Amino acid sequence: MKKEILNNQVKPINLEKSYQMFNEAKQLTPGGMTGIRRPAKLVYGEYPVFFEKVADGMHVVDVDGNDYIDFQCGWGPIILGHVEEEVNNAVINRINKGFCFSGVQPEMNKLEEKLKELIPCCEKSIITKTGSDATTLALRMARAYSGKNKVISQGFHGWHDWCSVQNLSSEKSVPKQVENLTIIVPWGDLDKIDRVLSNDKDIAAIITTPIFHELSIPLRGSVKYLQDLRKLADKYNIVLVFDEIRTGFRLAMGGAQEYYNVTPDIGCFGKAMANGYAIAAVCGKKDILDMAIDNVFVTSTYFPNSLEIVAALKTIEIIERDNVIEAIREKGSYFKNRCDKITSKYTNVKASYASEPDLSIYPHILFDKEQENLEEKRDYFFTYLIRKGIYLHPSHHGYISFRHTKKDLDYTLEVIDKALNFLNKQYL
Repeated sequence: MKKEILNNQVKPINLEKSYQMFNEAKQLTPGGMTGIRRPAKLVYGEYPVFFEKVADGMHVVDVDGNDYIDFQCGWGPIILGHVEEEVNNAVINRINKGFCFSGVQPEMNKLEEKLKELIPCCEKSIITKTGSDATTLALRMARAYSGKNKVISQGFHGWHDWCSVQNLSSEKSVPKQVENLTIIVPWGDLDKIDRVLSNDKDIAAIITTPIFHELSIPLRGSVKYLQDLRKLADKYNIVLVFDEIRTGFRLAMGGAQEYYNVTPDIGCFGKAMANGYAIAAVCGKKDILDMAIDNVFVTSTYFPNSLEIVAALKTIEIIERDNVIEAIREKGSYFKNRCDKITSKYTNVKASYASEPDLSIYPHILFDKEQENLEEKRDYFFTYLIRKGIYLHPSHHGYISFRHTKKDLDYTLEVIDKALNFLNKQYL
């Protein structure tokens, strides 16, 4: 009945072509697509599956012609806007010179010099393509440097074998011998890490996300926790790795390690680094990264390609020149403060902007897990939003980018208010 009432209040959008293409895709690739982009991860039948183009700034258009304000930002890479003329023109200029050679191009040195300038832990760096590449390479170098085998892992660090123990879908695809080399410890549990380290002398590294950002759980950070991790790593003489794929070039130019003033031995960067172009980097202490000279084999046909490197150089230039991080922080603070006032009005629906003030740049609206009809309320809420042209994920944090306008934010807040008001009345 509530769905009928919702349909009367906000009409369903036409997604016929999107789901037709999804059904075709299932005949072409497993599941139609892999991972979190599958529509079952959203509200099935309500969210678009295939996108066609960018309308303007942070507005995207699906294959059925529906326009959305995009708060997922390609899952994080879009820090400026979807179509940035300066970045794209720099890439086009490099295309016209060639970009895939048997050797490397001069832009690689320029980018690595810039990373060394900006990132506290960066004495040297290695350019890769994805976050999973970066975290995996970081741990290979940590093992080579330490002569040890196991790692302590906290959070999501990609899809490669060493970290797939966190993913139930990998139970049949990764050998137990590999899984057993990774020890999962919940983020923030310093005592457990201390116990593991004191009892197991074969730990090469701790890899952690500097902020906590799991699915359907509020985001948080802790300076003290990171400081204590640094002390533990020093005490037991193991490598401390920060997975900065989501925090790099967003919390600060040098990532969370700069923002919280805690320097790891290795930092892994990606996503916002090149505004959508596929690039990542492993940055760290010279002695550890030099393991890649003779002790760690790393190679790729495409790692040295200069298009993404040029995009990264131009993106970083714009972020610095236009005070992008400060602008995004101001927008995030404004959005969270307004949203907190809205959510507090509706006591029958326990929802919140689920991040600490410092992390307001990652919009994340969650529903209290203890309330009745949790999934139904959540699905109705996000159905309301997507029908009104707001693309936020039901269980994954989003991102605020430079091209999100005050008009975008105000409209989104208005829709959130109306959606919660609707639910509040329905669940008296």
